[in-house]
Amino acid sequence: MKPSRPGVLVGLFIVVTILTWALLKPLYVSLPTVPWTAIPTVLALAIGEAYSGWMTKARIERRPDTKPVDPLAVARLAALAKASAYAGAVFAGLFAGFTLYTAELLDQRVPRQDFFITGGSMLVCVLLVCAALYLEYCCKVPKDSADDDR
Repeated sequence: MKPSRPGVLVGLFIVVTILTWALLKPLYVSLPTVPWTAIPTVLALAIGEAYSGWMTKARIERRPDTKPVDPLAVARLAALAKASAYAGAVFAGLFAGFTLYTAELLDQRVPRQDFFITGGSMLVCVLLVCAALYLEYCCKVPKDSADDDR
């Protein structure tokens, strides 16, 4: 599995942002208010992935007081990281589109509330993408010193 490319994630973010902003023009008035629950949920996921990356790296490097890591577990974590990076980029784009659209309507109460909620949600989604990329980096197989001697 190849590592996620940040350029692809940024491109995905931009495309979803533009599509969301364009779709909200005719649909925003019929939508319910945006729930705030995405912020703590995605933040917990980001913290969990960053911590998993830190612990996995320590176990792969066989630091003192750590157990060896199962290679299949590392592969599963790498798959989780890749999926989280792409999902985080898509949802960050979705929330960014909402934020851009509601930025024009800050003089009204409900769009102002949606602006702050979607802005916060976008930021934690970007944090999730960063944590996922870090976890993916931590799942890399280290170079074997025996290979360097050849």
